[in-house]
Amino acid sequence: MKTFRATALASSLLLGAALTLAAAGTAQADSSAAAVDYVALGDSYSSGVGAGNYDSSSGSCKRTPRAYPALWAAANAPASFAFTACSGARTNDVTAGQLGPLSSATDLVSITVGGNDAGFADVMTTCVLQSEANCIARVNQAKSYVDTTLPGRLDSVYSAIRTKAPSARVVVLGYPRFYKLGGSCLAGLTENERRAINGAADHLNAATAKRAADHGFTFGDVVPNFTGHEICSGSSWLHSVNWLNIGESYHPTAQGQSGGYLPAFRNAA
Repeated sequence: MKTFRATALASSLLLGAALTLAAAGTAQADSSAAAVDYVALGDSYSSGVGAGNYDSSSGSCKRTPRAYPALWAAANAPASFAFTACSGARTNDVTAGQLGPLSSATDLVSITVGGNDAGFADVMTTCVLQSEANCIARVNQAKSYVDTTLPGRLDSVYSAIRTKAPSARVVVLGYPRFYKLGGSCLAGLTENERRAINGAADHLNAATAKRAADHGFTFGDVVPNFTGHEICSGSSWLHSVNWLNIGESYHPTAQGQSGGYLPAFRNAA
Protein backbone atom coordinates (compact mmCIF):
# COMPACT_ATOMS: atom_id res chain seq x y z
CA MET A 1 0.00 0.00 0.00
CA LYS A 2 2.86 2.33 0.90
CA THR A 3 4.56 1.52 -2.38
CA PHE A 4 1.37 2.34 -4.30
CA ARG A 5 0.96 5.65 -2.47
CA ALA A 6 4.61 6.56 -3.03
CA THR A 7 4.27 5.78 -6.74
CA ALA A 8 1.06 7.79 -6.99
CA LEU A 9 2.65 10.71 -5.15
CA ALA A 10 5.69 10.63 -7.41
CA SER A 11 3.47 10.52 -10.50
CA SER A 12 1.44 13.44 -9.19
CA LEU A 13 4.57 15.49 -8.53
CA LEU A 14 5.96 14.70 -11.99
CA LEU A 15 2.66 15.64 -13.64
CA GLY A 16 2.53 18.87 -11.67
CA ALA A 17 6.09 19.69 -12.68
CA ALA A 18 5.35 18.94 -16.33
CA LEU A 19 2.28 21.19 -16.29
CA THR A 20 4.26 23.94 -14.60
CA LEU A 21 6.98 23.68 -17.26
CA ALA A 22 4.38 23.68 -20.02
CA ALA A 23 2.72 26.75 -18.55
CA ALA A 24 6.09 28.45 -18.22
CA GLY A 25 6.89 27.60 -21.83
CA THR A 26 3.55 29.02 -22.97
CA ALA A 27 4.10 32.19 -21.01
CA GLN A 28 7.58 32.51 -22.49
CA ALA A 29 6.23 32.00 -26.02
CA ASP A 30 3.51 34.60 -25.47
CA SER A 31 6.05 37.03 -24.04
CA SER A 32 8.30 36.44 -27.04
CA ALA A 33 5.46 37.08 -29.49
CA ALA A 34 4.49 40.25 -27.67
CA ALA A 35 8.06 41.53 -27.93
CA VAL A 36 8.11 41.39 -31.73
CA ASP A 37 8.34 44.63 -33.70
CA TYR A 38 6.70 43.86 -37.05
CA VAL A 39 6.68 45.89 -40.29
CA ALA A 40 4.51 44.90 -43.28
CA LEU A 41 5.70 46.15 -46.68
CA GLY A 42 4.65 45.53 -50.25
CA ASP A 43 1.99 45.84 -52.89
CA SER A 44 -1.76 45.23 -53.09
CA TYR A 45 -1.43 41.58 -52.16
CA SER A 46 -0.11 42.71 -48.78
CA SER A 47 -2.30 45.79 -48.33
CA GLY A 48 -5.34 43.57 -48.91
CA VAL A 49 -6.93 44.84 -52.12
CA GLY A 50 -9.85 42.54 -52.88
CA ALA A 51 -10.62 41.77 -49.24
CA GLY A 52 -12.77 44.87 -48.65
CA ASN A 53 -13.30 46.92 -45.49
CA TYR A 54 -10.51 49.32 -46.43
CA ASP A 55 -9.15 51.76 -43.90
CA SER A 56 -10.19 55.18 -45.19
CA SER A 57 -7.07 56.77 -43.71
CA SER A 58 -4.93 54.63 -46.03
CA GLY A 59 -6.39 56.34 -49.11
CA SER A 60 -5.45 54.77 -52.44
CA CYS A 61 -3.13 52.29 -50.68
CA LYS A 62 -6.29 50.38 -49.66
CA ARG A 63 -4.99 48.75 -46.52
CA THR A 64 -7.49 46.61 -44.66
CA PRO A 65 -7.69 44.76 -41.33
CA ARG A 66 -8.60 41.71 -43.43
CA ALA A 67 -5.12 41.57 -44.99
CA TYR A 68 -2.72 38.91 -43.73
CA PRO A 69 -0.36 41.37 -41.95
CA ALA A 70 -3.20 42.85 -39.90
CA LEU A 71 -4.66 39.40 -39.21
CA TRP A 72 -1.29 38.16 -37.94
CA ALA A 73 -0.85 41.25 -35.78
CA ALA A 74 -4.34 40.87 -34.31
CA ALA A 75 -3.64 37.24 -33.40
CA ASN A 76 -0.13 37.79 -32.00
CA ALA A 77 -0.27 41.25 -30.39
CA PRO A 78 3.27 42.33 -31.34
CA ALA A 79 4.97 45.11 -29.43
CA SER A 80 4.63 47.30 -32.52
CA PHE A 81 3.02 46.92 -35.94
CA ALA A 82 3.71 49.26 -38.86
CA PHE A 83 1.60 48.60 -41.97
CA THR A 84 2.98 50.49 -44.98
CA ALA A 85 2.06 48.15 -47.86
CA CYS A 86 0.30 50.01 -50.65
CA SER A 87 -1.77 49.09 -53.68
CA GLY A 88 0.13 49.47 -56.93
CA ALA A 89 3.56 49.52 -55.30
CA ARG A 90 6.59 48.57 -57.33
CA THR A 91 10.03 47.86 -55.99
CA ASN A 92 11.13 51.50 -56.19
CA ASP A 93 7.95 52.60 -54.37
CA VAL A 94 8.77 50.28 -51.50
CA THR A 95 12.32 51.60 -51.30
CA ALA A 96 11.27 55.25 -51.58
CA GLY A 97 8.19 55.32 -49.41
CA GLN A 98 7.66 52.29 -47.18
CA LEU A 99 10.88 51.64 -45.25
CA GLY A 100 10.53 54.46 -42.71
CA PRO A 101 9.40 52.24 -39.79
CA LEU A 102 12.33 49.83 -40.20
CA SER A 103 15.13 50.05 -37.64
CA SER A 104 17.68 47.98 -35.79
CA ALA A 105 14.85 47.08 -33.38
CA THR A 106 12.67 45.54 -36.11
CA ASP A 107 12.27 41.78 -35.57
CA LEU A 108 9.95 40.76 -38.39
CA VAL A 109 9.26 42.03 -41.91
CA SER A 110 6.84 40.75 -44.56
CA ILE A 111 6.69 41.77 -48.21
CA THR A 112 5.07 40.96 -51.54
CA VAL A 113 6.56 42.86 -54.47
CA GLY A 114 7.52 42.33 -58.10
CA GLY A 115 4.18 41.68 -59.77
CA ASN A 116 3.63 45.33 -60.68
CA ASP A 117 7.20 45.69 -61.92
CA ALA A 118 6.60 42.75 -64.24
CA GLY A 119 3.48 44.41 -65.65
CA PHE A 120 0.85 42.23 -63.95
CA ALA A 121 -2.05 44.64 -64.60
CA ASP A 122 -1.18 45.11 -68.28
CA VAL A 123 -0.78 41.37 -68.80
CA MET A 124 -4.28 40.72 -67.48
CA THR A 125 -5.79 43.63 -69.42
CA THR A 126 -4.20 42.34 -72.63
CA CYS A 127 -5.41 38.80 -72.01
CA VAL A 128 -8.98 39.83 -71.17
CA LEU A 129 -9.42 42.31 -74.03
CA GLN A 130 -7.21 41.03 -76.85
CA SER A 131 -6.51 37.86 -78.78
CA GLU A 132 -4.94 34.68 -77.45
CA ALA A 133 -1.81 35.36 -79.49
CA ASN A 134 -1.47 38.86 -78.03
CA CYS A 135 -2.09 37.51 -74.53
CA ILE A 136 0.62 34.87 -74.75
CA ALA A 137 3.05 37.32 -76.33
CA ARG A 138 2.47 39.76 -73.44
CA VAL A 139 2.95 36.97 -70.89
CA ASN A 140 6.26 36.04 -72.54
CA GLN A 141 7.32 39.68 -72.45
CA ALA A 142 6.63 39.77 -68.71
CA LYS A 143 8.62 36.56 -68.19
CA SER A 144 11.55 38.09 -70.07
CA TYR A 145 11.43 41.08 -67.73
CA VAL A 146 11.46 38.72 -64.76
CA ASP A 147 14.59 37.07 -66.15
CA THR A 148 16.52 40.17 -67.09
CA THR A 149 15.47 43.17 -65.00
CA LEU A 150 13.46 42.14 -61.95
CA PRO A 151 16.28 40.36 -60.07
CA GLY A 152 18.26 43.59 -59.83
CA ARG A 153 15.22 45.50 -58.64
CA LEU A 154 14.48 42.90 -55.99
CA ASP A 155 18.11 43.02 -54.90
CA SER A 156 17.80 46.77 -54.36
CA VAL A 157 14.72 46.40 -52.16
CA TYR A 158 16.05 43.45 -50.19
CA SER A 159 19.41 45.14 -49.59
CA ALA A 160 17.67 48.30 -48.39
CA ILE A 161 15.54 46.26 -45.97
CA ARG A 162 18.57 44.47 -44.59
CA THR A 163 20.51 47.73 -44.17
CA LYS A 164 17.70 49.34 -42.16
CA ALA A 165 16.67 46.21 -40.24
CA PRO A 166 19.87 44.17 -39.85
CA SER A 167 18.44 41.73 -37.30
CA ALA A 168 14.97 41.20 -38.72
CA ARG A 169 13.52 37.95 -39.98
CA VAL A 170 12.27 38.84 -43.47
CA VAL A 171 9.49 36.80 -45.07
CA VAL A 172 8.98 37.27 -48.81
CA LEU A 173 5.63 35.94 -49.96
CA GLY A 174 4.85 34.90 -53.51
CA TYR A 175 1.74 35.03 -55.68
CA PRO A 176 -0.94 32.40 -56.34
CA ARG A 177 -1.69 30.71 -59.62
CA PHE A 178 -4.87 32.33 -60.89
CA TYR A 179 -6.63 29.49 -62.69
CA LYS A 180 -7.70 25.92 -62.17
CA LEU A 181 -7.09 24.31 -65.52
CA GLY A 182 -9.95 22.19 -66.82
CA GLY A 183 -12.15 23.95 -64.29
CA SER A 184 -15.71 25.18 -64.19
CA CYS A 185 -15.35 28.38 -66.26
CA LEU A 186 -17.42 28.17 -69.43
CA ALA A 187 -16.38 31.52 -70.89
CA GLY A 188 -13.62 34.09 -70.68
CA LEU A 189 -10.00 33.27 -71.37
CA THR A 190 -8.95 30.24 -73.36
CA GLU A 191 -7.29 27.30 -71.65
CA ASN A 192 -4.01 28.22 -73.35
CA GLU A 193 -4.21 31.73 -71.92
CA ARG A 194 -4.94 30.41 -68.44
CA ARG A 195 -2.05 27.98 -68.66
CA ALA A 196 0.30 30.76 -69.80
CA ILE A 197 -0.76 33.05 -66.95
CA ASN A 198 -0.28 30.28 -64.38
CA GLY A 199 3.15 29.61 -65.86
CA ALA A 200 4.04 33.30 -65.51
CA ALA A 201 3.07 33.20 -61.82
CA ASP A 202 5.33 30.18 -61.31
CA HIS A 203 8.13 31.95 -63.18
CA LEU A 204 7.80 35.06 -61.00
CA ASN A 205 7.67 32.99 -57.81
CA ALA A 206 10.79 31.05 -58.75
CA ALA A 207 12.75 34.23 -59.46
CA THR A 208 11.53 35.88 -56.26
CA ALA A 209 12.32 32.83 -54.15
CA LYS A 210 15.88 32.74 -55.49
CA ARG A 211 16.55 36.39 -54.78
CA ALA A 212 15.03 36.03 -51.30
CA ALA A 213 17.23 33.02 -50.52
CA ASP A 214 20.34 34.80 -51.76
CA HIS A 215 19.66 37.57 -49.23
CA GLY A 216 19.04 35.12 -46.40
CA PHE A 217 15.30 35.77 -46.40
CA THR A 218 12.52 33.20 -46.11
CA PHE A 219 10.17 32.63 -49.06
CA GLY A 220 6.54 31.82 -48.29
CA ASP A 221 4.89 29.91 -51.14
CA VAL A 222 1.12 30.55 -51.23
CA VAL A 223 0.42 28.32 -54.25
CA PRO A 224 -0.32 25.18 -52.17
CA ASN A 225 -2.83 27.06 -50.00
CA PHE A 226 -4.68 28.40 -53.05
CA THR A 227 -4.77 25.02 -54.81
CA GLY A 228 -8.44 24.14 -55.16
CA HIS A 229 -9.39 27.78 -54.67
CA GLU A 230 -8.25 29.27 -57.98
CA ILE A 231 -10.56 31.01 -60.44
CA CYS A 232 -12.63 28.32 -62.23
CA SER A 233 -12.41 26.01 -59.19
CA GLY A 234 -15.97 26.65 -58.02
CA SER A 235 -14.56 27.75 -54.65
CA SER A 236 -12.37 30.67 -55.64
CA TRP A 237 -10.38 32.76 -53.17
CA LEU A 238 -9.49 35.12 -56.02
CA HIS A 239 -11.61 37.70 -57.82
CA SER A 240 -11.95 37.26 -61.55
CA VAL A 241 -12.74 40.39 -63.58
CA ASN A 242 -14.74 42.65 -61.28
CA TRP A 243 -16.36 45.22 -63.53
CA LEU A 244 -17.91 47.07 -60.57
CA ASN A 245 -14.52 47.52 -58.90
CA ILE A 246 -11.92 46.80 -61.55
CA GLY A 247 -9.01 47.30 -59.16
CA GLU A 248 -10.03 44.22 -57.19
CA SER A 249 -9.78 41.96 -60.24
CA TYR A 250 -7.30 39.10 -59.84
CA HIS A 251 -6.71 39.82 -56.16
CA PRO A 252 -7.39 37.58 -53.14
CA THR A 253 -10.73 37.79 -51.42
CA ALA A 254 -10.92 38.03 -47.62
CA GLN A 255 -10.83 34.21 -47.60
CA GLY A 256 -7.74 34.31 -49.80
CA GLN A 257 -6.01 36.52 -47.25
CA SER A 258 -7.03 34.46 -44.21
CA GLY A 259 -6.83 31.01 -45.79
CA GLY A 260 -4.11 31.55 -48.39
CA TYR A 261 -1.68 34.23 -47.26
CA LEU A 262 -1.98 34.16 -43.48
CA PRO A 263 -0.99 30.49 -43.04
CA ALA A 264 1.97 30.89 -45.41
CA PHE A 265 3.19 33.88 -43.45
CA ARG A 266 2.50 32.32 -40.06
CA ASN A 267 4.48 29.20 -40.99
CA ALA A 268 7.43 31.24 -42.25
CA ALA A 269 7.45 33.84 -39.48
